[in-house]
Amino acid sequence: MLSFFNRNALKTLTPQEVKDLLDREAIHLVDVREAHEWSDGHIPGALHRPLSKLSAWVGELPQDKPVVLYCLSGGRSGQALSLCKSAGHAVEGHMGGGISVWRMNGLPVTRD
Repeated sequence: MLSFFNRNALKTLTPQEVKDLLDREAIHLVDVREAHEWSDGHIPGALHRPLSKLSAWVGELPQDKPVVLYCLSGGRSGQALSLCKSAGHAVEGHMGGGISVWRMNGLPVTRD
């Protein structure tokens, strides 16, 4: 586990922190937006797991690296983070400001 994360606190990361962790392949990034939002563009390398289907995927989160969630602006990822934590599943944090701030910082988005 990365020392970047405090196991007792849920972390809100900046887009640049997330980018740095992705570049080092140190996290799994999970997009909790809905399918139409995903198809409008997402962060390269992210997994897509909509918040509306949280109960179907929360138990299948990867365990080999910390998991960080994101959404459009940070609200749904914060909600998903709390739900995952209360259900006892390992999620380390979420990206504050979501993909909106990611884009404002000129970071890459894909539509694959």
